[in-house]
Amino acid sequence: MRDPLFSTWLTENLGLKHPILCGGLMWLADARYVAAVARAGAGGFISALTCGNADALRAEIRECRTLADGKPFGVNLYISMRGEANARLEDLVEVVCEEKIPFVETSGGHPGEMLPYLKEAGIKVLHKVPAVRYARSAAKAGVDAVILIGAESGGHPGPLMIGSWVQGAEAPRVLDVPIILGGGVGTGGQLAAALAMGCEGVLLGTRMLVADEIPAHEAYKQKIAEGDGSESVVVRKIHRSHHRVLANEATAEILALEEQGVTEFEPYASLVAGETTHHAYQTGDLRRGMI
Repeated sequence: MRDPLFSTWLTENLGLKHPILCGGLMWLADARYVAAVARAGAGGFISALTCGNADALRAEIRECRTLADGKPFGVNLYISMRGEANARLEDLVEVVCEEKIPFVETSGGHPGEMLPYLKEAGIKVLHKVPAVRYARSAAKAGVDAVILIGAESGGHPGPLMIGSWVQGAEAPRVLDVPIILGGGVGTGGQLAAALAMGCEGVLLGTRMLVADEIPAHEAYKQKIAEGDGSESVVVRKIHRSHHRVLANEATAEILALEEQGVTEFEPYASLVAGETTHHAYQTGDLRRGMI
């Protein structure tokens, strides 16, 4: 049953009770978590790349479908800026289409190449961008909606670092596609503000990390819960691949390399490796990894 107080593009087109999305979280957005989001009336996204391959993604989708009690959910498809890293996306997109997923969150690079396949399968495409200028390009390509995040966003806030609320006020006035606002969102008051600005809902990321269903160590969740907003740092600015993460030993080393003007990727490779971050989530050892 939908909430009559909040009738927006999200509730009318995605079958959600609330105009709230919970973004795909690398290593963390699994079937159990996404199904819990769906049962609560919001829209969640299984992280396809976390699954790793087509068979694993198919199994995760089917488990989520069993746990979601008939409620809709989506899949996150991250498009790397490095073309060679996208080789496995073709198989993952095929699974998403075959499993008749109703909506997807695309992020990272431009979704143009996969759009025809997703649209032919009747899938709503919500593309996540870090600035209005990128939203224009996505809208022109034919996405159904844009998730707009700003500098406050955990993960990848983009190189322009314009605030979420600055862009949330502008985007609905200058774009012809539905806008969902994310980045630093975690309260009902912010949802009301986003709707008042003309957005169709909000996207939550960091706020959801303390959920019981998130498969991360309790020490990590406690760190998040105790935070006052000053714990994050933006790294990899030198590569224009801005990444907002928890400050730790690894980020201190990265910032030192950036201060020295080191542009080669190799010295950064072990510090930013995804497997290291995954280990931190599992063990609660938060000294290393881009968390």
